[in-house]
Amino acid sequence: MTAHTIFDASRRKQDRTSLTESAAGLTKSAESASVGSLKKAQRGSAALLGPMPALISTASPTPLKRPNRFPIGAEARDFMRRFYSDATPEDWNDWRWQSRHRIRTLAELERIFTLSDDERAAASRHTGSLPVGITPFYASRMGLDDPMEPLRRTHIMVGDEFLRTAGEEDDPLGEDHDMAVPGLVHRYPDRVLFLTTGFCATYCRYCTRSRMVGNAGGEYHFSTHEWEKALEYIEAHTEIRDVLLSGGDPLSIGDDKLDYLLGRLRRIKHVEFVRIGTKIPVVLPQRVTRDLVRVLKKHHPLWMSLHFTHPAEFSPEVTEATARLADAGIPLGSQTVLLKGINDDTAVMRSLMHGLLQRRVRPYYLYQCDPITGSGHFRTSVDKGVEIIRSLRGHTTGYAVPTFVVDAPGGGGKIPVNPDYVVGRDGDALVLTNYEDGRYRYVDPEGTLGKDRNAGLADAAE
Repeated sequence: MTAHTIFDASRRKQDRTSLTESAAGLTKSAESASVGSLKKAQRGSAALLGPMPALISTASPTPLKRPNRFPIGAEARDFMRRFYSDATPEDWNDWRWQSRHRIRTLAELERIFTLSDDERAAASRHTGSLPVGITPFYASRMGLDDPMEPLRRTHIMVGDEFLRTAGEEDDPLGEDHDMAVPGLVHRYPDRVLFLTTGFCATYCRYCTRSRMVGNAGGEYHFSTHEWEKALEYIEAHTEIRDVLLSGGDPLSIGDDKLDYLLGRLRRIKHVEFVRIGTKIPVVLPQRVTRDLVRVLKKHHPLWMSLHFTHPAEFSPEVTEATARLADAGIPLGSQTVLLKGINDDTAVMRSLMHGLLQRRVRPYYLYQCDPITGSGHFRTSVDKGVEIIRSLRGHTTGYAVPTFVVDAPGGGGKIPVNPDYVVGRDGDALVLTNYEDGRYRYVDPEGTLGKDRNAGLADAAE
């Protein structure tokens, strides 16, 4: 599929909308039956299945005080009729139903997707952490018959995932080295990364924490007991002013537990604000209920980083989810990973950034894909990221230009890598080039930036 085709397809998807009402959740008996079915499936397909999340609520939700209206887009409606004909619109819009009905086994993949030989073989041999996990909603956005469709490529394993290339590590960012207590990474002086859970609604195949997410019974299967150790550490270290909740996905945690955690952090006087890193508004937007929004609004200042990958993710459901969060006063930013053959195209990236701004999401970071084990087929050259930033700067609004960063292996942190617009110096002036390659002099008599490039200017003058 060409980048032009991908771009046009994503635009068409944005134009089709439809609304339906959602009701409260399923009964406890239905929930118990579903959990039993999952456990039975786990015994038969352990290679692909992840654990039931310890921190996700399985109780029937409390009836909402007002109807929880949520859109169902045309693609989702058609997908539901085709593959989940027994589901009602109320089921479909229940985030717990979506979580319980994730596509998690080879049999389920084959029921919905026309798998390539490579995909089938890879799914058959997979063991360990980072299982397959795709919500029905997110599957409805994918190319069911096209193995090269961008969203599908990021979530269905292929044989290249089992290859280890130069520089790849299970923990390339050195997070385990900086883990002060289980689940709490203290790398930067004034902020910490709080890994709240090992559960995600979907599992991206390029995940930086593939060593820990979805790993049944592993050391990263966090619980509220680990939370308390992390909270005690934060309380004892008064230099910590910023807490980033991540995982796994913090929004997979039930409302009550999330309310408790945010409340505990809010009571720590030196914690100035809290951030949540999540992909759930993209892959499970039904989770953004009005009850959840009310919980989040209680704990301002609260910021949220969303994980968008491609314009094909834009849908009526996602638009509704981001609107609810933005209307609640939560600043939204996007963290996008640069992926080979998926979003490493100027037209695709520009469409993504513009679509984010239209949904009140500020493009924040564009990440070079981390060298996680088995991710070589996803990584571009660093040059490609610089090229994309150059294609955006000056050619669209500055708000649509993210910061391109390499998260340095071994714990070096995020390092910006941007186009170089400094040409050199000409006497007391700094010589710069702009997005059109024009040359401009900026009088800067006390500056030294670009001094080492004077020779190049002299050569050019000759």
